[in-house]
Amino acid sequence: MNTLVIDSAASRATAVRLTEDTLIVDLADGRTVSVPLAWYPRLLQGSPIERANHRFIGEGEGIHWPDLDEDISVENILAGRMSGESSKSFGRWLEARSGRQA
Repeated sequence: MNTLVIDSAASRATAVRLTEDTLIVDLADGRTVSVPLAWYPRLLQGSPIERANHRFIGEGEGIHWPDLDEDISVENILAGRMSGESSKSFGRWLEARSGRQA
């Protein structure tokens, strides 16, 4: 059995970019990783302005998007873990969001 070991110091985020369908994260050790934006429905639903408004948390251990109430850890990205949010929770968020934008 193989175990994934992540060097947390080397795998800290230093830059974040988003395209129409991809989340791209540059890491302190020189790697660049990308994952489908569809893995994170809140980011997928966000506007370009909301997606651009992010900050690093835990000295780059994660990324926070305050306008979308989304937090993603670098560890989860590297491990290939999609959002763990339930469809019910996401539905409530979407409903609240549409009420706010009306």
